[in-house]
Order: sequence, then structure tokens, then C-alpha cells
Amino acid sequence: MRGRRKAVVVLAITTSLLVMPVVAEASPRCDATPIRTALDALERLGAGIAVTVRSPRCGVRGYGVGLADRWTGRAVVGDEHSRIGSNTKAWTATVVLQLVGEGRIRLDETVDHYLPGLIRTKRYDARTFTVRQMLQHTNGLPDYLEAPFWQNKERRRWDHTEPVQTVRMALTLPPPVRWGTAGFAYANTNYNLAGLLVTKVTGRDIGTEINQRIIRRLGLRDTYWPGDRVTIPYPELRSYPRQSGLSGDRTEWNTSEANASGSLISTGADVTAFWTALLTGRLLAPAQLAEMKRTVPDQLSDGYGLGIERTRLTPDLITWGHSGSMPSGHKFRNAVTEDGRRSVTLLIGTDQLDSAEIDAIMGRLVRDLR
Repeated sequence: MRGRRKAVVVLAITTSLLVMPVVAEASPRCDATPIRTALDALERLGAGIAVTVRSPRCGVRGYGVGLADRWTGRAVVGDEHSRIGSNTKAWTATVVLQLVGEGRIRLDETVDHYLPGLIRTKRYDARTFTVRQMLQHTNGLPDYLEAPFWQNKERRRWDHTEPVQTVRMALTLPPPVRWGTAGFAYANTNYNLAGLLVTKVTGRDIGTEINQRIIRRLGLRDTYWPGDRVTIPYPELRSYPRQSGLSGDRTEWNTSEANASGSLISTGADVTAFWTALLTGRLLAPAQLAEMKRTVPDQLSDGYGLGIERTRLTPDLITWGHSGSMPSGHKFRNAVTEDGRRSVTLLIGTDQLDSAEIDAIMGRLVRDLR
């Protein structure tokens, strides 16, 4: 019996030596089941959605559901370019925090110190709020998009708008309703103001700084600062808005007014690369990353940091990201785990869908990725 046992051991060892490639393949493989489940759920929504997934076993993969172009019937495959809207805020905040790390900006200095005299009205005074409060939407500025000027967005579709114009529009509005202990009030005005601050400090516009400090540094080939360009590079995810009272294709749009608060065009793969680099410390020093992740209560997520939103999917699973939407109809969702190893990015070609349903599908997928 001992002899047979010994023989079996020898045979096992010999077999393992002969089939090393097979043994290597037996290591944990990509389990695409959660991805297929999520794609089926997204497909039932009936919209064009580019999906990019990052997981430890599967790596980074792109998928698509629905049509990227309803006119031609071109299907979404996952490599489409799209507007990422307010996800741009995380990129802008990263540039500001890099400048903090270089000693050129101080988070707890007043905004008026860098932009003297720009905001001094009876209601609003930049001498009373800091760079941190600006990035965290706790300074009480209203959103310029609430101005009557923007009530008919279609009429402004082709116009160029300077960021300083949007700030001045906001100063004519009444104070917003503020939320929570920190007085949170989300305002795109704050990030166009941040872009102006970056320009004052560096002498270059925020688009140039994002390009040099993030896009080139990470080797992102499909991320663009559009300026006055109204088109999206091919293959583009075309957009079909409804909530704004429009219908049909509204992909071509001058988004210069969004500026540092929402102008970027990118792909799911590039956005995934950015967020992975951000959360793993490739773009910010530990001290600045920690500041970015210090959150205050807000009404939409589990806490707002400096240009990033925190969501607690389960008691033990926290994700980071930033949602986005544009007047053209493009919407954006993403969720990235603390360690950057799991993420889901959705580029959505319409504003017709229920955001809560999309977020639930995305949350389950992030939770189940392996």
C-alpha cells in the first residue's frame, strides 16, 4: 500500500512537470458572468451605452449595448468617444491639487487672494471662502446654469462662452439652497472659477494644464479638450436628449461654457486609466490624495470630496467617481474601488434613462467583479 501510494505521488509529480502550461491556465480565470448579467440589464433599457470594466482577473475590457448612431444603425462596441460632463471636475481638481503639492496654491487660502476683485458683490465675496470650499461646493455660490440666459439651451448650442462670463452670470442669482452641516450646494460655477484660478497661477488655460499634467503623462490617446469644436471624434457615441425638451440627434454642440466644470471628451478606457492612476497615487502625492478624499455630506452620494463623489455600495465596499451630464444629452457614470482594481465606466447616449436604475446595475457589477 505504501508502495502504491509512492507510485501515485511520483506519477503526480511527473504529470505536473509534463503539463505545466495547463497548470498555469488553471489559476483564477476571468469570470465574465457578472459582466454578462449587467450587459443584459443595460440592453433592456434600450439606449446606446459603452461599458468599460476593469477587474483583477479580466483586466480592462470594453463592451457595448444598443446603437451608437440610430441613423446608420452603427452598434456600440465599447471604444466610442463621448462627452464625460462633470467627471471633468475630478480632472480639474487633480490639477489644482498638483499645484497645491508644488506650493503654488494653498487649499485654505481665499480665492480672492488668487483672483483679486473678481467676486465682490453684496451677496458673494471671494474674500470669505477658500479654494477648498470652492472645490467642495461649500462656498454658497449659485450654479450659473440657473440663469435665465440658459433656459433655452438649444438657442445657445453653437455659441462660444468664456468661463468668466459664466461666473458673472452666477453672481446675479440668489443664493442656493444649501445642504448638510457644511452647507453643500453643487454649482458648476465653482469649477469654471477653479479653471480661472489655474490660469492665473500658471499662465495657461485649464485645458492646456489637463493635457500636459494628465493626458500626456498617462499616455491617453482618446481624451480631448474640445474648445469650440462641436463634433466628437469617430467612433462617437451620438446623443439623443429628451429631458431638456429636445428630440433627435443633438451630438454637435459647443460646450465651451462647461469649461473646467464639464468639457472633456474621452473614452471608457481612458477614463478608467485616469481614475486608476488617481486612486493609486500616480497623479497626486499621498497628502493631496488624502485631501481630495476628505468628504462633506451632500444630497446625492455618500459624501463629496474635492471633485470626487464617494459611494458606499455595501458596509465594506466604497467606490469613488463622478457622474456627468450635458445639454447635448450625453450622460456619464463611473465607480472605482478604493484600490483602483475594480471599476465600471458607462458612457450613455441619452438622458432618457432612470439614473437610479443605471446606478443600481453598475453598483451590482462593481460588487460582483472578481
